[in-house]
Amino acid sequence: MTEPLALSLTKICRSFGPVQVLHDVDITLAAGEVHALIGENGAGKSTTMKIMSGYLAPTSGAVALNDAPVSFANSQDAEAQGVVLIHQEFNLAEQLSVEQNIFLGHEKKRGFLLDKAAMQAEARALLARLNCQVDPSARVSDIANADKQMVEIAKALSRNARVLIMDEPTAVLTEREAEVLFVQVERLKAEGVAILFTSHKLDEVKRISDQITILRDGHVVSQGPTSDYNEDQMAEAMVGRDVSSLYPERTVPIGSDIALEVKGLSVAGFAHDISFTLKKGEILGVSGLIGSGRTETMEGLVGLRSTTGEVRLNGEVVHLKSPQQAQKAGMCYLTEDRKSRGLLLTKGMRENLTLQCLPDFTNVLIDQKSEDAALTKAIEDFDIRAPSRDVAVGNLSGGNQQKLLIAKVMLADPDIVIIDEPTRGIDIGTKQQIYEFIHALSGQGKSIIVISSEMQEVIGLADRVLVMRMGRIAGEVSGAELTEDKIVRLAMGLDVNKEEAA
Repeated sequence: MTEPLALSLTKICRSFGPVQVLHDVDITLAAGEVHALIGENGAGKSTTMKIMSGYLAPTSGAVALNDAPVSFANSQDAEAQGVVLIHQEFNLAEQLSVEQNIFLGHEKKRGFLLDKAAMQAEARALLARLNCQVDPSARVSDIANADKQMVEIAKALSRNARVLIMDEPTAVLTEREAEVLFVQVERLKAEGVAILFTSHKLDEVKRISDQITILRDGHVVSQGPTSDYNEDQMAEAMVGRDVSSLYPERTVPIGSDIALEVKGLSVAGFAHDISFTLKKGEILGVSGLIGSGRTETMEGLVGLRSTTGEVRLNGEVVHLKSPQQAQKAGMCYLTEDRKSRGLLLTKGMRENLTLQCLPDFTNVLIDQKSEDAALTKAIEDFDIRAPSRDVAVGNLSGGNQQKLLIAKVMLADPDIVIIDEPTRGIDIGTKQQIYEFIHALSGQGKSIIVISSEMQEVIGLADRVLVMRMGRIAGEVSGAELTEDKIVRLAMGLDVNKEEAA
């Protein structure tokens, strides 16, 4: 028996000024079904979701809710009718409690006073429905990311959501946290909620969804049951080309000279007695569970954190107390958090690109002509795609933001580049490009350290991988031993040799 329709778009078009971003998009969400919407950054997913949830009106086309035409005045109107969007970035007030966040703007009252007892009781019931053990009185800033995602869902359920639109819900979750989320998605599906799910992680799409709609350049290019697709077919439909060879093959051999030598490096509270070497032209992966000290170690290496131990660059001992000193010594760090720490989202591309090397573009006044020339070269070298050179960086897609961040770091021409989570929240087509950029830099003799939570990413990119656990290096894998099983065992503290002997 076919499930009743919950929400549908028919021949939806949307233009921003003269630019049309959606072209005759048809998509139907059914009650009790998970429908995946996938596509590259800039394909039109966000615009589609905003039209579904009342944040934008279509230029033309029809929206229907339970088979009846509907025109949402705004997102509050959509929520009132049971259609709720959970944003990719947590939309929570960090300093308020879980309970206060769930009812923020929709507080329950008894007369003129807040009915705190009723809100707390309902908050407990909503969280229990999601099998979430968080205390409603806990401050949001003190709870785990996975629990924050559950609070977002509880907020949606408090609005009596029958259509739940989830924008990259696992982007900031660990694999274990994502598993918890998927259990709750299945629970909501069983309760008859219609769910739209977007993700760049195609294995998640394959696992959790019943139907797929694939967008490319604002057009629906493929649509059907998830069982009809494998991950390669999804990826090729998204980007319009073969992406089966996602990771480039090494074409230039690694040098024999040591570019970086670290001995006994410690970062108080995060990392202890870290020692390793990095050769010229080598790509070194750093893996481990969230909280293993990966990021903090590399932040200490470039002077963002206080450290003890010895660091040698090209054989010479250095004492790096700031990222500026590290940059002058030839080592740069590309943060995992491009939105908060990597880029100025309200500024243009030119200002962002040259900020880290601003003295090179200053002679009493800033030489904007030279800055423009540098931006032209960066746009060409890193294939940065933007509607105009003056666009605020916050309006670029995640993939183009990441390309700009790489261009910004490489403008300093470092010999050693540390890249933390190079492709987080980025579509598979742009991932392929970034992997090619990394290999090209390695081929030029640059030494690269890649920190990644994606196991296949470090395996596919790196010449060898350091695995961290509880602030220490648990082991190193390379060659034939560079497998997911070996990395997981080291990251979990299992005795690999003992397992093999058995």
